[in-house]
Amino acid sequence: MGSKDSKKKTSNRSKRGNPRPVPPSVKVAKAGPADWIEGARPRTLPLAISPILLGTGAAVVAGSSDLTLAILCLVVALSLQVGVNFANDYSDGVRGTDRHRVGPARLTGSGAAKPAHVLTVALSFFGVAALAGLAIVIISGHYWLLAVGAAAIAAAWFYTGGKKPYGYLALGEVFVFLFFGLVATAGTTYVQAGLVNAESWLGGVAAGLIACAVLMVNNIRDLEPDLAARKRTLAVKLGHRASRVVYCVLVLAPFLITGFFLLFYSGAWLSFAALFLVLPACLITLTAKSAEELVLALKLTGIGGLVYAAGLAAAFAF
Repeated sequence: MGSKDSKKKTSNRSKRGNPRPVPPSVKVAKAGPADWIEGARPRTLPLAISPILLGTGAAVVAGSSDLTLAILCLVVALSLQVGVNFANDYSDGVRGTDRHRVGPARLTGSGAAKPAHVLTVALSFFGVAALAGLAIVIISGHYWLLAVGAAAIAAAWFYTGGKKPYGYLALGEVFVFLFFGLVATAGTTYVQAGLVNAESWLGGVAAGLIACAVLMVNNIRDLEPDLAARKRTLAVKLGHRASRVVYCVLVLAPFLITGFFLLFYSGAWLSFAALFLVLPACLITLTAKSAEELVLALKLTGIGGLVYAAGLAAAFAF
């Protein structure tokens, strides 16, 4: 009788979305500082920095840049990126999605940290983003931006959180392009210059495409486990071959935008330096047979995106 009750309790926990208990025979070390740093996924942070560089460079073109506002925009972007990373760790962990994971272990899914602790960290970073955003609104006087900030935080949470996370419906790239591309870049320009110019819009498109490429290669790595967990990412929908081709299109398309800007900014060629990182990433992604190779491609893409943004922003500003 006791055994049946125990099985029912375990089953109920799984239905409620709580992570399955780690078997007694498996000892999981408690997460240390290095594990929490890894949980923030530092390799994704260039995605937060790139649009701020591009947006600030575009603001210089518009004739009005503000270092304080640029730094606050960076705090918002970095806090949202780290917050969504921990929120993803929490949500995928309690759903049991990470039981099938082949990449680096997650805090919640591995049992190294309590779900409540991971959730608290995620919400704390969202709180920092909200405070920095509030400071931007007060300084700039554009109070309607509070709605944009709320939408950004909601998008960060519902990527894998809630009853119907859009990250499970092959819509992750759409929201990444919107918020880590257009909104972040155009928003950075707008709060500093009071307008959004062509440099900002096109820079936002470039940043968004690279951010989508990072998400795509990450999901190519997790394609099989996501399929097993019924997580329908765009990579799962497209399959191995097509998703790898789409990755290459996403990560190379921004250089067409650079070609356009060369007509007006001779220094735009600096962004082509990113090709030394992006082209190897494409080759690795097209031929990769292991998760480790795709993790390397992800790192190269993130750093390549940062080099691209720095080069184009420098062309705008100088």
